[in-house]
Amino acid sequence: MAEVGEKKKISAGRALGMALGNRKTGFMLLFGFASGLPFALFLGTLFAWLTEAGVDLETMGIFSLIGLAYAFQFLWSPLIDKVSIPVLSRLGRRKQWIVPAQLLLGGILITMSVLEPRSQLGMFSLLAGIGAFASATQDIAINAWRIDVADEVATIDILSTVYQMGYRLSSLVGGAFGLIIAARIGWPETYMLMGGILLAVGFVGLWAPNATEQASEVASESERQVRALRQAGELAPGVRNRALALVGLLWAGAIGVVLAFMIMSMTYAPEDRPNPTEFTLNVGPWIVVATIILPALIAGWLASKKRNGEHVLSEDQAPASGGAYAADHLYRALVLPLVEFVGRMGWSLVLILAVVLTYRICDAIWGTFAYPFYLGELQYTNDDVAFASKFFGVGAIIAGLALGGLMLTTIGRMATLLIGGIMAALTNLLYADMALGGANMQAFSDAIGFTYLIEQIPGIGDAELAKLTITIAFENLAIGIAGAAYIAWLSSIVSKQFSAVQYALLSSLTLLVGTLGRGALGEMIEEQGYYDVFILTTWIGLAAAVLVCLEWWRESRGKRSAGVIAPEAGEAIPAK
Repeated sequence: MAEVGEKKKISAGRALGMALGNRKTGFMLLFGFASGLPFALFLGTLFAWLTEAGVDLETMGIFSLIGLAYAFQFLWSPLIDKVSIPVLSRLGRRKQWIVPAQLLLGGILITMSVLEPRSQLGMFSLLAGIGAFASATQDIAINAWRIDVADEVATIDILSTVYQMGYRLSSLVGGAFGLIIAARIGWPETYMLMGGILLAVGFVGLWAPNATEQASEVASESERQVRALRQAGELAPGVRNRALALVGLLWAGAIGVVLAFMIMSMTYAPEDRPNPTEFTLNVGPWIVVATIILPALIAGWLASKKRNGEHVLSEDQAPASGGAYAADHLYRALVLPLVEFVGRMGWSLVLILAVVLTYRICDAIWGTFAYPFYLGELQYTNDDVAFASKFFGVGAIIAGLALGGLMLTTIGRMATLLIGGIMAALTNLLYADMALGGANMQAFSDAIGFTYLIEQIPGIGDAELAKLTITIAFENLAIGIAGAAYIAWLSSIVSKQFSAVQYALLSSLTLLVGTLGRGALGEMIEEQGYYDVFILTTWIGLAAAVLVCLEWWRESRGKRSAGVIAPEAGEAIPAK
């Protein structure tokens, strides 16, 4: 048995080495970096530039609107799955979106660098808004590319881990590094440099590998799927069209609400503008209900009718034309991804949604209150927090991602998902100790010699900084492991045929729970203090771990009943 285990370990290590040396993995790192850099520049560093330029806070509030592009990116995700762009489609199904978006982003950043934010605020804000839209579009396509190109060497687990490494590195480059170089060479030069980096990534991205299907082949497959809707056993057009009309109405209403909000925010007087935070908190959940929850229920109804042989065609029909042809294409783009997912998952979808809504809840909510806790409650300085969170913390996340990738390869996806979830939940207890003064974290830091190492840092190193740094390090290490496993798991349950839509819809639910939870958590902090909040989030995280156990059991049972014995992570890959 020991010999068998050793062979498995060696084969897992060989598989990891093969994956890391794979061409797809290198481009995944590059695309992850390109995905995170605009987010850091548009929703973080940009506000520092505007502050130095003397732009008032009320006007800066408009720039928070660009975050809506990321929050509601799923609204145009069907286009990424369905539309082939003339000429650009030769680049590949996903690259026809990725490469132009990166080149556009590079051009926007360079153009912004030659503008004066205070005197040319209108053009500046317009470019930032277009940039955020292009960045969110790029994210949809990159996530779909990762799922499409995964194979037995560059597995979805490894690609998901490498993607996050690139993303985290870009947040460091666009955030902390951006602030440092801006203080030395100026903001225009900094944004010009960042724009040049994205232009270079877009150019290099031309050589990124495609999935086995090219865009033209995908278009043919899309056409085949549309024609298949008229075959015997498929739902009757009348039933499909009623479902399409209802789903289309819900999506059109959601898009209309978002557009109306953005127009009001850009054109109304400052005192009459709607509040972006309140909009996301109060209206955002209803948008998700209209675009995800209700359409999923409709899709479930359609899937059940087809499974039971109700409202289906008894014989093949002639290919559609005119308006019926357009309706079939719309159904394929908007409703069929949901029907496929709900039909494939069945009642297991309830468990999957429960995991999605709870697994990253602590991370999604906590980010808003981290700095008030560090600076206000614990009375650390900006320099202390920058060192512990931005520099040491980012390094800890990258280390966690690396460890998570190794665990995915050696012990498997679900085991890593469970361990990462438990670790992320338990790190809340470290913060609970900090809320009480941090005596235990201080003792631990002293015992392992970490305090001594931090005290050697000139200017800021002391015992107080050591206990904050080691607390953040453990949390970020756990976040890295959990994040690597979560993205890999989420990517593994979507269909390659509809990866852009299905992944965008599922990932948006994580944003939803974070948005909803922040208000309640803020009230709890004010009423009961941070300690009780950390105990609560620990229990929520452990509950998520229980749900992961149930999902693990569901997947294992499904594979056994289907007779699936294909290797996951950690099992030997046959030699070529």
